[in-house]
Amino acid sequence: MGIVTDVFLPVALAFIMFALGLGLTFADFALVARQPRNFLIGAASQLILLPVVAWLLVSIWSLSPELALGVMIIAAAPGGVTSNILTALARGDVALSISLTAVISLACVFTLPLIVVFAHDRLMGSSASADISVTKTAISVFVIVTIPVTIGLLVRHFADKFAHRVEPAARHISTLLFVIVLAGAIYQERDNIVTYFARAGLVTFVLNVTMMVLAWSIARLFTSGPRQQIAISIECGLQNGTLAIAVAAVLFGGGLVAVPAATYSLIMFGTSLIYVGISRRSLKSA
Repeated sequence: MGIVTDVFLPVALAFIMFALGLGLTFADFALVARQPRNFLIGAASQLILLPVVAWLLVSIWSLSPELALGVMIIAAAPGGVTSNILTALARGDVALSISLTAVISLACVFTLPLIVVFAHDRLMGSSASADISVTKTAISVFVIVTIPVTIGLLVRHFADKFAHRVEPAARHISTLLFVIVLAGAIYQERDNIVTYFARAGLVTFVLNVTMMVLAWSIARLFTSGPRQQIAISIECGLQNGTLAIAVAAVLFGGGLVAVPAATYSLIMFGTSLIYVGISRRSLKSA
């Protein structure tokens, strides 16, 4: 992918994460302490249950090692700012959604490398393990995720008025960059996209729907109420597709490994919008 992989993707992702940081405050992190049970259920669902479900799927599904690795990468990615917007539309607990996005986006510098390296070693074979390490992956994630989010958070803290002025524009630019990254991934594989979607579309659809249903069910049992169920379900269903594509491209050169992130990114918006409609009707009739 050349300059796209080496320059545009990391820069685009860094800006998207910076825009996410602009929308955060230190108070968002304080919610973790005020409502620990809701947060812990959401975090466990996304950080533990999602990768476990993804691993079970790729273990029983007939997938090439590259596609299976791509599924694990999307499962290891944190949620994105879009989950906060859709949680608001669904009348869910926006504060919980934001705190989950914030904390897990920072935690992924540790969790994502562990999951990706584990999956890579077992799916691609020990002979390929020298190509990737936890340290190398962690450094990449730290540079393009953690640092930009932290900078955005600090700008919001020390220059609040400026952050409020530029955040709407930053979000629009982030959306445009996401569309460009997704379109670029699809365009790169345009000759095979129908075949790839046929091979990876169903497993990513099953992963998405299964996780939303499981997260909703667990949240229904253990969290405070319907608004928290909505937030956790959406947070577990909407992954940071840009980060997943970037990891696939930067670490593995894109190709088949990036396909599940592209198909998941398209599928998750459709399923999430359907869920938003159902949630709004449910809360209205309650």
